[in-house]
Amino acid sequence: MEPVIIARGLCKKYGTLTAVDGISFEIRRGECFGFLGPNGAGKTTTVRMIHCVSPVSSGTLSVLGSQAHVDNRALKQQTGIVPQEITLDTDLTVRENLQVFAHFFAIPRTEARKRIAELLRFVELEKKSDSRIPELSTGMKRRLLIARALLNRPKLIIADEPTTGLDPQARHLVWQRLRRLKSQGDTLILTTQYMEEAQQLCDRIVIMHRGRILREGVPARLIAEEIGREVTEVRAAPEQDGGLLAALGPLARGHERVGDTLYFYCDDGRPLMKKVLELDLPATVHRPASLEDVFLKLTGRSLVE
Repeated sequence: MEPVIIARGLCKKYGTLTAVDGISFEIRRGECFGFLGPNGAGKTTTVRMIHCVSPVSSGTLSVLGSQAHVDNRALKQQTGIVPQEITLDTDLTVRENLQVFAHFFAIPRTEARKRIAELLRFVELEKKSDSRIPELSTGMKRRLLIARALLNRPKLIIADEPTTGLDPQARHLVWQRLRRLKSQGDTLILTTQYMEEAQQLCDRIVIMHRGRILREGVPARLIAEEIGREVTEVRAAPEQDGGLLAALGPLARGHERVGDTLYFYCDDGRPLMKKVLELDLPATVHRPASLEDVFLKLTGRSLVE
């Protein structure tokens, strides 16, 4: 599939601070592409440049066939944004919020009514159309932001941390709507700190840290390459490392210690777990490897302020 976004050596600086440090990537038409990273990694800064609300400091950025810059109004007209913040007018009803937004895009009134009705059905808010924003749950507000982002029938949809603050049920409802958009052939860009979200939605991801891309690829392939199929967690004091690594290390493809836990990475964990049982190690967890393991291995498991 042809790329709709091409970045080469993309940089963003704020004075002496480099927020995005010479990254390169391509996003293909019809895929969901994820930017993952801890706070301050440069995810949101990158999508702000894609959306033409933040100027590029250096490098090149092409979006939908034209150069991205803050004066590119035509590009903004073709993009739908699901923001991280809930930016809805609390004095208006659900329908009125969408009507105001349709006016910004000069959508004729009759066409706007039709689109609003369709989108409220799409996000399952048709029964709340006359409710004011404070009467909605956080999950409903997030779904309304999705509807608003689709009013102008964009060619590119950017969802910046779209499920922040949601409970699991509301998060899954948002995922369903985003997956349906992808199934219709829309191109999605997702920024998230939720690894399960990236696995659920993304065809490809980049993992960012301190403004740079650490790895890029298909989530399942990255898990297989970096971790393997399975992870065994052994809670043990550091002074036990010598004996545990001698016994379990040869049965794993890699290991690391973080705090009170030794992590062993395996493609087939059965021999390792057999040894764990022989050693009678009580505080042990054996589970499938996940994208979170890749993320924490690459960015570090300690808290970065």
